[in-house]
Amino acid sequence: QAMIGLTVDGDMGPVADALAEMPEVDYVVTTAGSFDLLVEVVCENDDDLMDLLNEQIRALPEVVSTETFVYLKLHRQLYNWGTR
Repeated sequence: QAMIGLTVDGDMGPVADALAEMPEVDYVVTTAGSFDLLVEVVCENDDDLMDLLNEQIRALPEVVSTETFVYLKLHRQLYNWGTR
């Protein structure tokens, strides 16, 4: 797993939509701050991550830059938002 921060030139909506269609992507969020979009991806290995970055994500013409944060260890992940 990795989190990728993207800087986008122009409208972020179409870029977010294109990312959401990629099978490796399981989370896309528009943000305020250092990045325009944050994308969580799950890849089989480092080579697949490189292919995803170079051949798909960075190939989008609106993507100006990316910064990738590879997960070394997942300490906690919950999916119970809005539940009690």
